Amino acid sequence: MMPTSGIPFDDIRALVKGMPGPDAAAAEAVRARDAVLTKPPGSLGRLEDIVVWLAEWQGRAPPVVNRPMVAIFAANHGVAARGVSAFPADVTKQMVENFGRGGAAINQLCLANDLGLKVLDLALEVPTGDIVTEAAMEEADCAATMAFGMEAAAGGVDLLCIGEMGIGNTTVAAALFAALFGGEAADWVGRGTGLDDDGLDRKREVVTAALAFHRGRLSDPLEALRRLGGRELAAMAGAVLAARHARIPVIVDGYVATAAAAVLYAMDPAAVDHCLFGHVSAEPGHRRALERMGKAPLLDLGMRLGEGTGAALAAGIVRAAAQTHAGMATFAEAGVSGKSTAP
Repeated sequence: MMPTSGIPFDDIRALVKGMPGPDAAAAEAVRARDAVLTKPPGSLGRLEDIVVWLAEWQGRAPPVVNRPMVAIFAANHGVAARGVSAFPADVTKQMVENFGRGGAAINQLCLANDLGLKVLDLALEVPTGDIVTEAAMEEADCAATMAFGMEAAAGGVDLLCIGEMGIGNTTVAAALFAALFGGEAADWVGRGTGLDDDGLDRKREVVTAALAFHRGRLSDPLEALRRLGGRELAAMAGAVLAARHARIPVIVDGYVATAAAAVLYAMDPAAVDHCLFGHVSAEPGHRRALERMGKAPLLDLGMRLGEGTGAALAAGIVRAAAQTHAGMATFAEAGVSGKSTAP
């Protein structure tokens, strides 16, 4: 639950400062069990690391993934009116309706991997401010949206995947990455939903203009979020923070979801230690952002859809890792000889 200081961002800062750390005992218990399972040490590669990560952030060994969920946060952006996307802003609402009917890619991936799905509509009828000429959100609005996003971690979820839907949101993500990590618009702007060359140039110009308008007021990550971000980014950042306090591991989806996590990283690099970055997208700035944060994506499939699709695929692998660790027999249980020793 959010503390109540009366100053919205101070409450968020207090939650970041009060984050719980990893459970070292649970992680060690997983390593000890892994050492006696019927396989050569290290033979499952990164799957073994994933189980340790799950244990230390769930605080139990062996870890379990019984109630995984994908949460999609949907919002609209004032900057979309500047032609920064290949699709009109109406598509956000239309896609939210498509999610509800089960017709989107994420619906199929959730079915394939037995994942729950929640779609959160963040005032689609009220786009955020145009970041070229004004702040996207007021501080109170941004903090309240973060608090709303925190609700995604409720209800007994044991693995949370975050994704988004919002025409124009790769533009605001690019601006936010530039504010958090430095560089020019060209370093962070990509084609998003499939812009042509003219659209790409226009998008770079928009991000450059937004950074110039807000220059000198972006050193605080939360201030950068409320000035340049969007409601879905604020809500995802809130969800990641709430999951940390609830000991729920998080899988972050693509470029835009990573921008939300990067706000917390900029506040404290340890704030996203409970996060696995599900994939690296085809958006060129995504790889740069992950490298800047020192994070290795689980998958690299050339995807750039959003919707939590990369996180959902990664969740299937995480689930398989947990099941493999918990269900495998030990050498003693199976009556299999362990590693031989030299005479």
